[in-house]
Amino acid sequence: MTPITGMDLTGFTEREPGVWTDDYGLVLSVHFFDLVPDLPASLDDPERLRYGLAHSAARVGGGLIEAVLGDVDALPAVRQLVKIPRPNGNGLVFIGSWTVPRAGCSTVVKVQAAEGPITGVREAFVLSRLDPSQYFTLHPYAPDLVGGLPYHVADHEQSDAEFPDHPLTRVRATLERITPTLTLHSGFKALPPFVPPSRPEIRRSDSGARRWFRRRG
Repeated sequence: MTPITGMDLTGFTEREPGVWTDDYGLVLSVHFFDLVPDLPASLDDPERLRYGLAHSAARVGGGLIEAVLGDVDALPAVRQLVKIPRPNGNGLVFIGSWTVPRAGCSTVVKVQAAEGPITGVREAFVLSRLDPSQYFTLHPYAPDLVGGLPYHVADHEQSDAEFPDHPLTRVRATLERITPTLTLHSGFKALPPFVPPSRPEIRRSDSGARRWFRRRG
């Protein structure tokens, strides 16, 4: 169970509680974390937040494509698109998510898809039209970033129309489609807003998160 009480599941089939798949290989899942949200900064400090998220993705060998602030059912949230190496195989996995943080907990909706046996077509096509210096650029959120997967313009939304079947295109489009349909439990919405701890830490929530969750169950 999560605080997410509704969303458009058109085209998806439930595989287990909280996990759905579609015919194109997309995996949609919902999550609840009864922990202080592991975000590097407040949503009121977008520059620092994006900087920290870019470094977090790089530390685990991935790459942050974009981080956008917005609302999920009128609550402040952050949307991320991340790419990571495909485990035990060639190519990449693309993950899109909304994280909705509250004072002592958070809920996440995630869409992901992996590349198939043929990889790199999108990247090669975009690179063929550009000088390499225009293709590979410093990360816009963290110009000092070292490590992780490289940041490049082939991941930008402008290339989605030319590659409608690419997993990144499908992840981005699906997350955009379901976002307006997401609804949250009133008890979760009533929790105090997220405030980052004074020093990095992850601890069990002592807020009202568990109380509302037990009531719902």
